[in-house]
Amino acid sequence: MSHTEAAPGSSLGAHRRGRELAEAADGRVADVLVVGLGATGAGAALDAAARGLDVVAVDAHDLAFGTSRWSSKLIHGGLRYLASAQFDVAHESAVERGVLMTRTAPHLVAAQPFVLPLTPLVSRAQASLAWAGFRAGDMLRLAARTPRQVLPAPRRLSATEARHLAPSVRASGLRGGLLSWDGKVTDDARLVTALARTAAAHGARVLTRVRALRLTGTGALIRDELTGEESEIRARAVINATGVWAGGLADGIRIRPSRGTHLVLRSERLGTLPAGLHIPIPGETNRFVLVLPQGDGRVYVGLTDEPVDGGIPDVPEVPETDIGFLLDVLGSALDVPVTRDEVVGAFAGLRPLLDTSGHDGGEGAPRTSDISRRHAVLTSPDGVTTIVGGKLTTYRRMAQDAVDAAAAARGLRAAPSPTAGLPLVGAAAPERLRALPAPRRLIRRYGTEAVAVHALAAQDPALAEPVLPGHPVTRAELLWAVRHEGALDESDLLDRRTRIGLVPEDRAEVLAAAREMLARPATAHS
Repeated sequence: MSHTEAAPGSSLGAHRRGRELAEAADGRVADVLVVGLGATGAGAALDAAARGLDVVAVDAHDLAFGTSRWSSKLIHGGLRYLASAQFDVAHESAVERGVLMTRTAPHLVAAQPFVLPLTPLVSRAQASLAWAGFRAGDMLRLAARTPRQVLPAPRRLSATEARHLAPSVRASGLRGGLLSWDGKVTDDARLVTALARTAAAHGARVLTRVRALRLTGTGALIRDELTGEESEIRARAVINATGVWAGGLADGIRIRPSRGTHLVLRSERLGTLPAGLHIPIPGETNRFVLVLPQGDGRVYVGLTDEPVDGGIPDVPEVPETDIGFLLDVLGSALDVPVTRDEVVGAFAGLRPLLDTSGHDGGEGAPRTSDISRRHAVLTSPDGVTTIVGGKLTTYRRMAQDAVDAAAAARGLRAAPSPTAGLPLVGAAAPERLRALPAPRRLIRRYGTEAVAVHALAAQDPALAEPVLPGHPVTRAELLWAVRHEGALDESDLLDRRTRIGLVPEDRAEVLAAAREMLARPATAHS
């Protein structure tokens, strides 16, 4: 690969989409049709394509349109699952975290430090329990064989050290802190984009704005959302990876969605944050609100775990009750409380938790925070394989299990999954990434392709300009997203390839620049 080019065969764009949609709907029979292009669906498309299967993957909207872009951006080691004795889920999380950090996406997933400040609201018994948990989490790291240099050990902090790492925490009564580490992805939507492009490089047809209207075990009736034209895609096996919408395409699937809300603050509001924060939720023994610095002038604060009844919206609304709850918990630990008007944005994701309780919700139903994050693969009588549950961290294992089940159900010959050792587009060893002649911020977002994005800006000084004062994204990054990452409109650019759209005021300011980049000729191979 040239330093000024995208990874071979990985570029997604309008021209490639049109050509491959026509191929997919021309009557030929693919080996696998994947519906849904969140982390699990894109992961399943990659898993199947990497085994040598002929793959078509569709989404009614865009890459990472649903739950996958609304996470805390954490790649969890499974600590919270130990507390509820879900040892297999905890181990699986730790293993998958290690896979991402050391092999498949070290450019996108790195170690994130967290401080749990020992304020007067944290009893000594709670502190002892948290410390035991962090030590147990480190044992999970060891069991998963993730090297110590990748994830440092937890340790106790003096009050001075805690204030240095968390300067916005109230000093009065602070008796120290607990430092722990976990994985953090630069951007969850970028991880999905890397998965989809890696699948495309292995021959998968990755088609956004293609809605599956009806699924059977042998294919789907689909509609091109750009033209309204309906057609059929035929396949030997069908995988339903539509998350909270899975029940709408397959019978017998009961999802109990849980809403996880995050607030978006400007970084200057909380000052320099060398580490994230764990702030215990009063009255809860094992739940925390997280303060998550993003490195782009913003901080996320989350998250809630509230059951959701009724229809599933395309983009969940954030209720004021969630905002008030998060601000109250934040205020319990900070020097100066954050006010409602300092919240510049908010987002909510719906976790696709599988309801196995047989309960119809309402009073007496288990809390969604108590429902297992274990994933499940279910095959309907007509042969559609549905994957539900789980979480972002374990997307790769979920995808592997879904392809295994679909291949077995439909009699497909498929090699074992190679994805535990398959680097995603942009991935490279840390020493190689450090040596790249490109800004560090770009390397954390594009890996080895950062050099090509940087070269694009060098060729045209106008492209090197940030699109927004105080935000690092440049016009070159928007143009790269159009030419190589399948961005078809302004929302793809601002809400998923970059996250500028999380702050409505910023989004409005950048719309013109996004339209300008979309109007540029696509000179890249697509």
